[in-house]
Amino acid sequence: MTQRRPARTWLLAALALAVVGIVALVVVFTGQESPPQPSPAAAGTTSPAAPSAEADPGPPPSPSDTPAPAAEAVAAPVSVSVPAIGVTSDLMDLGLNADGTVEVPPLERDDKAGWYEPGPEPGAVGPAVILGHVDSAEYGPGVFFDLGALSPGDRIEVARADGTVAVFAVDRVEVHPKDEFPTIEVYGNTTDPQLRLITCGGDFDSSARSYEDNVIVFASLQETRAA
Repeated sequence: MTQRRPARTWLLAALALAVVGIVALVVVFTGQESPPQPSPAAAGTTSPAAPSAEADPGPPPSPSDTPAPAAEAVAAPVSVSVPAIGVTSDLMDLGLNADGTVEVPPLERDDKAGWYEPGPEPGAVGPAVILGHVDSAEYGPGVFFDLGALSPGDRIEVARADGTVAVFAVDRVEVHPKDEFPTIEVYGNTTDPQLRLITCGGDFDSSARSYEDNVIVFASLQETRAA
């Protein structure tokens, strides 16, 4: 187990990289089956608005607006399971690219999800972030292809290096245009352990060869148990 950096530091870093980094989840894929999108039954779901070059998400909150919770030691995650959509994946550690964007897992036949290692571990106070591809031209549907089909109450289990499992329940599923990514809502400090799963979604722009939106699953810790 390792001691995590203060949540306030995590928030400041996230504000600088989140919007640009998440765009890197774009994957080229044409003629494919469309990935499922969140239904209105998913509490809190927002419909994607038309992208705007003048998008104004408002000023980010000052770090002092949300007290930084005390740092705590939690074991690193090793795998994630989402039974409702049949997903089980080992987790690789992701960091930052040289240009300051968030790393994403490599496109491989054995597609895996990745945990953003500079952030909180799943089960620690704060928003842990796991990213995965929706699909690829070469290999078809990705690990998070069905992410938009999740509903409130669905379980997400994250196994950790110390043999424990952090069990989360989905709170809501949202879709946001990539140029209106909800940075603070995803990466901002929280007073309890939270989890976000992120992939691409929405319509596929064939001219830009990318998806227009991000699908974001928000979940809260329910329990921690032995594996």
